[in-house]
Amino acid sequence: MENANILIVDDDERFRLLIESHLKGMGFNTILTDNGVTALKILTKSKIDLIISDHVMPEMDGIGFLAQVKSKYSDIPFIMLTAYGDISNAVASIKMGAYDYITKPYNVDDLLATINRALDHSRLKITNKKLRCRASERFELDSFVHCSEVMKEIIARASQVAKYPDTTVAIYGETGVGKEVLARYIHNSSSRGDNLFVVVNCAAIPETLIESELFGYVKGAFTGADQDKTGRFAIADGGTLFIDEVGELPLSTQAKLLRVIETKSFEKLGSNRTEHTDCRIITATNKNLVTAVHDGKFREDLFHRINIFPIEIPPLRERTDDIPLLAEYFLNRFREHFGGKVEGFSKAAMDMMVQYHWPGNVRELRNCVEHAIITAGSQLIRPEHLAIKSDSKKASKKTGVYEYNLEFSIDNLSLDAIINEVLRITLERCNGNKNKAAKLLKINRKMFYRRG
Repeated sequence: MENANILIVDDDERFRLLIESHLKGMGFNTILTDNGVTALKILTKSKIDLIISDHVMPEMDGIGFLAQVKSKYSDIPFIMLTAYGDISNAVASIKMGAYDYITKPYNVDDLLATINRALDHSRLKITNKKLRCRASERFELDSFVHCSEVMKEIIARASQVAKYPDTTVAIYGETGVGKEVLARYIHNSSSRGDNLFVVVNCAAIPETLIESELFGYVKGAFTGADQDKTGRFAIADGGTLFIDEVGELPLSTQAKLLRVIETKSFEKLGSNRTEHTDCRIITATNKNLVTAVHDGKFREDLFHRINIFPIEIPPLRERTDDIPLLAEYFLNRFREHFGGKVEGFSKAAMDMMVQYHWPGNVRELRNCVEHAIITAGSQLIRPEHLAIKSDSKKASKKTGVYEYNLEFSIDNLSLDAIINEVLRITLERCNGNKNKAAKLLKINRKMFYRRG
């Protein structure tokens, strides 16, 4: 692996220069330093492919330096230099994660062979990690199937912004519509696609911990910070940081997020040293941020900064054309995964799924299909196999019919009770909009007030 950047750490200047001369003759690039403390600083600024470090050094010995490297840069292969015959140090370094060790004085051919093995191992490790990532994402990425015109427009917009890898994207939509899936699609379709896609869910992290997750911290920054932690912004360097549920961010953290977006810089908690990150930021939320800004819960300047390229994904109930296609897709995927022989969906089952309002959206549909395959076995999937109830209280968009399922005990049955229940259900369907409900029932809206 020619042109690899190799960091040489040794307090013996003559030995450093000797290794450098051999490595340059082999086509490698070298960076030299005499101690682990300086080497750690170099790692924050330079791309290093391999480290060769002496064991005995002032300020920080090789074992201490190795521990720091493995806690922050675990993918960089580490070769320890040990004195001839000092097998205990060699074993200790291997146990701590060093790829291999070389004894002083070294054989040039052995040095080259060890370096090439370490670099090949690192390259395969990184490739396998990316392949595993791709494999785990494939189901979600492929499941973003669609045929509705509205989804075609959304995919077109996503493909358009993917070509601009520095543009911040804001994705809106209800829970389960596929906001993270669309964010991954944008990432993988961009020039950043070979780098990491890092996710942080603001709703799943306590307010007291969200800053440390985003920006990281240094040892001693607070009680319990017994070692340095790398934040998500640093991890996502070169790739994409997906900030899910951004509307849940505390106002104090919103100010820091705004600064990162504008300057690409931040400080770890407890540190005065400014660090830089080059990542695209994609945010997502199921909240109305305009309302949040009006209520003082979200910074207006941050809203305008993340809302450069907004994409709103409609709920599944507003794109029913996609339901049969998605259901068949999930059926085939799960059938392949489970090795089942389920025949497919009956017309009644498919009609039931199309008419259902899917409050959990695509995620709920996926879970419903998985449940149906398990319960149906090798049979045709019928309505009784679906983990949903007949949605009789919802309006059928195809027939334009409203159905009311009214049940009363004999003691409570009266015309007033029936009228009140119809008013209540209609108002609920209209999301509390009395004008809309009154227009639907062809009555005066004052009836809602007179009947409470």
